[in-house]
Amino acid sequence: MSSKIGGVDGSSNPTAAVGAGRAVQRPQDATTGAPQSDESNGNAGNVQITGAARQLATLEQAVRDLPVVNETRVAQLSNAIEQGTYSVNSHHVADQLMQMEKALGCIPDGSDADPNPNAEAD
Repeated sequence: MSSKIGGVDGSSNPTAAVGAGRAVQRPQDATTGAPQSDESNGNAGNVQITGAARQLATLEQAVRDLPVVNETRVAQLSNAIEQGTYSVNSHHVADQLMQMEKALGCIPDGSDADPNPNAEAD
């Protein structure tokens, strides 16, 4: 049994591109007959920014405003290390890591998908 697959218009030319030689139809404004623009479709100024995007933009600006290197703090730490008086407060480091984890946990990842679709429901 033989099967032939032809073009969209019924031709059997395998090299003819779909839509080749046809004009593209654009939506037209009913009052003027001119092609519609995004503005006439109601899409102009319709951009919405999520709360997470606003928060990230605020954080990004705060980071930009910080100096690249805090020279005073670097000098203090260097002196403490050289003198042997530098010590690490592990509880403070752990607390700061937990605060950062909580802050990052508040930022939605944008996916509604179940991270573990094979898990049984309770």
